[in-house]
Amino acid sequence: MLQQQTIDIIKSTVPVLEVHGLEITKTFYKNMLGENPTLLNIFNHANQAKGRQQTALANTVYAAAKHIDNLEPIVPAVILIAHKHRSLGVLPEHYPIVGEHLLRAIKEVLGDAATPEIIDAWAEAYGVIADIFIQVEEDLYKEAESNGGWRFFKKFKVTKKEQESENVSSFYLAPVDGEKLPEYKAGQYIGIRVKIPGEEYTLNRQYTVSQPSNENEYRISVKREDDHTPIGKVSNYLHHDVNVGDTIEVSAPAGVFTLEEGQSPVLFISGGIGVTPLNTMLQSIENNRLVAFIQCARNKQVVALGDEVTRKMASLNGKHTFFYSDEDGYLTKEKIAPFLQPGAHVYICGPVPFMECTIAALKDLQVPGENIHYEFFGPAMTITAK
Repeated sequence: MLQQQTIDIIKSTVPVLEVHGLEITKTFYKNMLGENPTLLNIFNHANQAKGRQQTALANTVYAAAKHIDNLEPIVPAVILIAHKHRSLGVLPEHYPIVGEHLLRAIKEVLGDAATPEIIDAWAEAYGVIADIFIQVEEDLYKEAESNGGWRFFKKFKVTKKEQESENVSSFYLAPVDGEKLPEYKAGQYIGIRVKIPGEEYTLNRQYTVSQPSNENEYRISVKREDDHTPIGKVSNYLHHDVNVGDTIEVSAPAGVFTLEEGQSPVLFISGGIGVTPLNTMLQSIENNRLVAFIQCARNKQVVALGDEVTRKMASLNGKHTFFYSDEDGYLTKEKIAPFLQPGAHVYICGPVPFMECTIAALKDLQVPGENIHYEFFGPAMTITAK
């Protein structure tokens, strides 16, 4: 438990973090990775280059400070991050390194304003928060092992590679040791770790398992990210260099973006490759539940898993449409409304701007916030409904 004086000091830094939080986290990552380059074997280099990791950490630090007297509101975020950490192999010994560099970054950015009292208070608070993460992550490691899984990474072989669209390919992965795979929840992801020739460090990425659970293989459906700066090193490597018979390292399924049980109506809204978790959820539905699906993409050429979605929706007699932004423009509330049943739970996955606009439209349609579920690919960002 934190002393009241420590809580008061931490809460007094909230306005400062709101202004300088991102600068602090940028400084933190620059210094920490500069002095501990082996951590680049864990961190997503692309998210670092794009600033997404820094922004996500700034949001987390700010939320922790704001709720330091009652951390319950940030428990969902802690669990979400812990799942990602578990899939990447984050260990307890990493936390003192993070703490040291976070305190140094606070001091470096705030200068004399970071008094000894503030630094001491943040050191104490960080210790409490780190212990929470370490315990939650250890529980997740043990849960994976007890479920017939494994703690870190194990070798898998590519057994099949299929092109799904102009820029999406699916990879079927089976464990080299021949062991049966544990059951996972529709919507969860696996971590993959590859060593790309010419790269100094291993590269980690997390991809949704894009087919329902079975004991023999995982399937990931990967979009080739070659129209961004920086380009997707791992996605391009998978598309161009990884073939049937090759091996990659895989961590056990993780993640909390899963389909809630029950009989409430469901509306899936996907943007681009965001269809992967939603399709897996859809394929897992085996009853008469009311289901609707809006699958969005730029055009027909880049639609992924469309045939699977169409077949399943036909078997469920559900309402389904494709929506192409090149032809149809933005997805508006008027276009969503015909697919929305009263009391429906809505599951959304896609690019952040797409999710912001979609969530804003759903709120205009009076969908309660607790009925709106969404997933980020990569670090958890903040949704600002437009």
